[in-house]
Amino acid sequence: MEEFESQPVISMDELLEAAPEPVSLEASQLRAVLEALVYVTEEPLTIAQMAAVLQQPADQVRAALEELTAEFEKPEHGLAIREVAGGYRMATKPEHHEAVRNFVRSLKSPLKLSLPALETLAVIAYKQPVTSPEIMEIRGVQGAGVLKTLLDRKLIATAGRKDVIGKPILYKTTKDFLVQFGLKDLGELPSLKEFEEIRRLAFADSEPDASASATSDEPAAPPTES
Repeated sequence: MEEFESQPVISMDELLEAAPEPVSLEASQLRAVLEALVYVTEEPLTIAQMAAVLQQPADQVRAALEELTAEFEKPEHGLAIREVAGGYRMATKPEHHEAVRNFVRSLKSPLKLSLPALETLAVIAYKQPVTSPEIMEIRGVQGAGVLKTLLDRKLIATAGRKDVIGKPILYKTTKDFLVQFGLKDLGELPSLKEFEEIRRLAFADSEPDASASATSDEPAAPPTES
């Protein structure tokens, strides 16, 4: 059996000594980075965590965070930095809770698409403008009901008719499609490989309902193409 050379044991002190020298941040830059960290995390961040990540002295991080907290206490800010459970997190100010609550209630429910709908939307996004028969040829199944669902959700729209026999309706994606998927334009569409990963995850989430939708995509009538 091949023998492996044992590795020397390194103490924590040696690791700290071997670490690269921390880069000193200007006060304004440190505050900006701390603001970003507190904003993006769901769990409260401790001074020690932030100091370790930024490789800055804990006392400097604490001082910068105190300045930042004081800045957010001003009435022109709707958010505040609160000390919670030994750490810091960002939250809306109590005086704005009612306005925020009303706004959240007015929002539409999160976009949830079935696997057939996601597949159809992908075909339209990559092949647009495209007709229903072309979509069916690519997917290999009927999808008229899915098209109606996507039209109702304003993720796709009609784009005239194709100049062939029967003049079928052409479909394209909409501005709402870009907004829902956080895209600047169609040039930011994920690659086919990335889409396959999205498709795989969506399929995993929808497996319990797969038997219910195995025979058809959606029980709805297609737009008239006469």
